[in-house]
Amino acid sequence: MRPFITRLLFLIFWLMAYRSSVAQAPARALRLDAAVEMARGQSIWAKQAATQKETAYWRWRSFTSDFKPQLSLSGTLPSFTRSFVEVTQPDGNIAFLPVSFNNSSLNLALSQRITRTGGTVFAQKQLQRFDNFIQNSTLYNGIPMAIGISQPLSQFNLWKWDKQTEPLQYNESQQQYLESLEQVALDATVYYFNLLIAQVNLNIAETNLVSSDTLYKIATQKLALGKISQNDLLQLQLGVLNAQKDLASARQGAEVAQLQLKTHLSYRGEEKLDLAIPLPGPAFPVDAAKARQEALSNRADAIAFKRRLLEASRDLERAKSNNGFNATLTAAFGLSNRGNQPLDIYQKPQDREFIQLEFSIPIMDWGRSKSRTATAKANLQLAQQTVEQDKMSFEQEVYTQVTLMGMLQQQVNLTARADEIAAQRFQIAQDRFLLSDLSITDLSIAIQEKDRAKRDYILALRDYWRAYYTLRLLTLYDFEQNRKIQ
Repeated sequence: MRPFITRLLFLIFWLMAYRSSVAQAPARALRLDAAVEMARGQSIWAKQAATQKETAYWRWRSFTSDFKPQLSLSGTLPSFTRSFVEVTQPDGNIAFLPVSFNNSSLNLALSQRITRTGGTVFAQKQLQRFDNFIQNSTLYNGIPMAIGISQPLSQFNLWKWDKQTEPLQYNESQQQYLESLEQVALDATVYYFNLLIAQVNLNIAETNLVSSDTLYKIATQKLALGKISQNDLLQLQLGVLNAQKDLASARQGAEVAQLQLKTHLSYRGEEKLDLAIPLPGPAFPVDAAKARQEALSNRADAIAFKRRLLEASRDLERAKSNNGFNATLTAAFGLSNRGNQPLDIYQKPQDREFIQLEFSIPIMDWGRSKSRTATAKANLQLAQQTVEQDKMSFEQEVYTQVTLMGMLQQQVNLTARADEIAAQRFQIAQDRFLLSDLSITDLSIAIQEKDRAKRDYILALRDYWRAYYTLRLLTLYDFEQNRKIQ
């Protein structure tokens, strides 16, 4: 009969203390998948990624527009001058004569880049008007039609290289956006489990305080009955003090983790987040060869490998092209005329031809050209070596993550089973202590093992879900659904 009364008292004390300890403000329940989606949808980091993606898109639009025909209107209207100018007379003397005129012009031009050669073809129309206010006369000059070409000779063609590197850079930005979202999801998982572990520690601390306090009160009765020693009672009293200290520390840790998760999710609600323990992740096979293939196909880093090599080759060609003969040929053919009226320039216009060759040849540069070329060659070799090393590290990281996934799936199952066993063992130990069939030391060991098993299980879940989202980040592939991440 007495063991039954002892158990009943223990249960009453425990329920009263537990009810007071869990009286908290309303909280919002939140699961891991909901937290991840919230982070992807509204966090400041997700918005920054979207902004960077939009910036890259408009840069790409600006680049592609440069290779389309460009129509422009330019001119000087008006261009009025009233002054005295220096005029040399037939006898060699200088006279300063007054002038008052307006010299205005309009030019309509259509141009098109030639990517392969680096040149530009153009067509233009031009009209010029000259008003002499002193002589009260007006003259018109114009080009009804002209076509021409401006072609660099033996010069570096940046447009040709941009045609190769800019598409890679744009694709790189698109994949970088997907990686940013996966990184947001990974960070949300880290903060989620930080808070979950803090809440589990808080729950353990609250439960341990309730249990320690209840056991101490029951032990006080046992001491009066002579069933335990004063030393055991003092040990239980010390356990109550330690439990109070652990509870204060756990509350502080939970508050900090709560704030960090809310900040990452950009969550504005004032209520606390009450996190649910996620279920063990889905078990799905991950083939290392496929993971490597998807990573090299999808990741921004893999695209960057090609871009970095192209840019190094571009810089080498630039150094070679700028070290020798450089010239630009400009040629144009059209019609031109003058008259007293604007339409006079269209009446029997005359041929208009223009050809010009500009060139430069270095004669003595004291080895500067050779040094620039040698530097560019060395940079190309360094880029090739660096890319090769980065590629090996990249592939090794993917392989390591695939191996880790398989191990962590098994680890979750083992720690879940250990958590169940430790909880059952603690219940048995607690019942035996109430029956005076177990020492304080053995009960303390059972409590510690129970707490450690619970924490180990949560940590195993954390490691698994972190590895899950890390694998998605490294490959941009969803192995659970067997499809690329879009």
